[in-house]
Amino acid sequence: MGLIYALGAFLSWGLVVPVHFRLLDGVPAWGILAHRIVWSSLFITLLLVGLRLMRRGPGFTLQRRHGFLVLSALLIASNWSLYLWAVQNGRMLDASLGYFINPLVNVALGALVLRESLRPLQLAAVALAGIGVVAAVVAAGTLPWIALALAVTFAVYGLIRKLVPIDPILGLGAETFALLPIALAYLSLAPTPPGQDTGQVLLLMLTGVTTALPLMWFAAAASRLKLSTLGLLQYLSPTGLLLLSVLVYGESLPPSRALVFGLIWAGLALYALDAARRRPVAAHLPADEPA
Repeated sequence: MGLIYALGAFLSWGLVVPVHFRLLDGVPAWGILAHRIVWSSLFITLLLVGLRLMRRGPGFTLQRRHGFLVLSALLIASNWSLYLWAVQNGRMLDASLGYFINPLVNVALGALVLRESLRPLQLAAVALAGIGVVAAVVAAGTLPWIALALAVTFAVYGLIRKLVPIDPILGLGAETFALLPIALAYLSLAPTPPGQDTGQVLLLMLTGVTTALPLMWFAAAASRLKLSTLGLLQYLSPTGLLLLSVLVYGESLPPSRALVFGLIWAGLALYALDAARRRPVAAHLPADEPA
């Protein structure tokens, strides 16, 4: 089940969300961010009421973990802000590189913080992906700070969501509600962009769904999968974005990016081969227990 949640989150971020934002050209980045928070809060509230998660009984209290959830809220808001800033300022190369680096940070955090071990084929898979990222950095000619910031903020966010034992919907609700006052203050003070029609308003409202659902799926996957597994699966997002850019929007694919693409997918193939070889052992494990 963790694999299904991860695929839903990463394919949404790689294919659905970019198309959604592309349709919102002309809306200021901070306006999109504020709308994402407001409509996500409403969407999650409806889910909480509909699923009656508030009435799960004893054991659910936010007091012991609210500090971590406030920190995760600030991290995800920083990540969203950095990404939108990069898009608005022509720094998509940095943003793309950041999301290629991010899974490697996940793997490193899994090994250093959670003491997750890697088997030989898994180490080879990570090495191939790492070579691809280094090639991208060399091709860019510099180590951009925006890429590192995007990678680190989302990796630490994923670590917190793995360590905090809370239902994914409740956790995301706590995060968005913590950010809601700031978003409402911005929308109340910012002028309405000219030429905003009904279609754009509806698209802004839908940011609540396209923001909340992948994050809930990601949190559910993070609680079920090893961080190293989650980190390698996360390459699906920038890969999907790359394919979308080239095949749908007609952007050119430089040779350096083609090299990165090939090395990363070779790493994923090795990781999949390792998982397939261990499947008979995994079949005897309880559901959602990492092999």
